[in-house]
Amino acid sequence: MDTRWKPHATVAAVIERDGRFLLVEEETADGLRLNNPAGHLDRGETLAEACVRETLEETAHTFTPTALVGVYQAALGGTTYLRFAFCGTLGDFHPERKLDHGIQRTLWMSPAEIRASSHRHRSPMLLRCVEDYLAGRRFPMDLVYTAPG
Repeated sequence: MDTRWKPHATVAAVIERDGRFLLVEEETADGLRLNNPAGHLDRGETLAEACVRETLEETAHTFTPTALVGVYQAALGGTTYLRFAFCGTLGDFHPERKLDHGIQRTLWMSPAEIRASSHRHRSPMLLRCVEDYLAGRRFPMDLVYTAPG
């Protein structure tokens, strides 16, 4: 049995349009919570590919990551998460797609609305990602290297 501690690798999309951010409202054990489109890295994916997939599954929009906003660590409920947040270009909407299990709806919120709803955030990383984006934090995509194989 492998007893080494391992964090959960996750990705998030920070998507802004006309001063508002695309969020998801999702069912959790604590009730309906707000989050960036986000999820876990699957076997065989790059971090950018995972972000594209999660955004499509949770919002029914295509997404093209163009920059890394930041890397975040949070211990929540006994689990440590490492979140890689990307910003980029929101693409086509696919209305025929069902949203991922637990996602109730998507919504666009201003930074003020996001700050005012912190009691409904799935994690503190939601607001921090938005604040870092607003502060202009952008790192080139090649900062995250994926080795072949």
